[in-house]
Amino acid sequence: MLRSGASCNSSSDVVALPDPAVDNPLAAAKAQETAVIAGGCFWGIQAVFERLKGVLRSTSGYSGGAANTATYEKVCSGRTGHAESVEVVFDPSQISFGQILKVFFSVAHDPTQLNQQGPDHGTQYRSAIFYTSEDQKRISEAYVKQLDSAKVFRQPIVTQIVPLEKFYPAEDYHQGYMDLHPENMYIVINDYPKVENLRKHYPALFVEKKRSAKSI
Repeated sequence: MLRSGASCNSSSDVVALPDPAVDNPLAAAKAQETAVIAGGCFWGIQAVFERLKGVLRSTSGYSGGAANTATYEKVCSGRTGHAESVEVVFDPSQISFGQILKVFFSVAHDPTQLNQQGPDHGTQYRSAIFYTSEDQKRISEAYVKQLDSAKVFRQPIVTQIVPLEKFYPAEDYHQGYMDLHPENMYIVINDYPKVENLRKHYPALFVEKKRSAKSI
């Protein structure tokens, strides 16, 4: 599906967020933790988290539906229960889950848009946190409550906080899509601004992505 339309998360849209009041301290030793998040087209979400300090890898995929409907063609129908999602594997000794959420809510997407994100409409573009532990659930719920109570957004947060049942990686051609298609106008309008906002607003967390053989 060719995506087109107005941008979201432009520089003027970025909301300054407080740090989560409930969060885990950085781990004492290197480890791996997995977070699965959804917030519109997975191309831009993946591109942001590929450039976040402490993230070991991020993968575009689908969560919320059945295995036999976890294909792009079927998910685009909006009738599978899946959301376009990104699996983020990170080192909790370098970045906390709360900081992952802070980036997710501020530069990666708009958590106040219901079943849409910018030009994309449908339940497959919903905002969601698919938590992988009770700790992630606790931190997510507390942060949403904190942000809503502080009224940092003009509208309430509509992000679903639900347990992860299964994450299904998307087709290979979706992985690293922004870097493989830099001239795609959807990417130029909607996704590059997210990466630039990460660079601008979180310089201590921004890391340049190493170019893969596919993108050379």
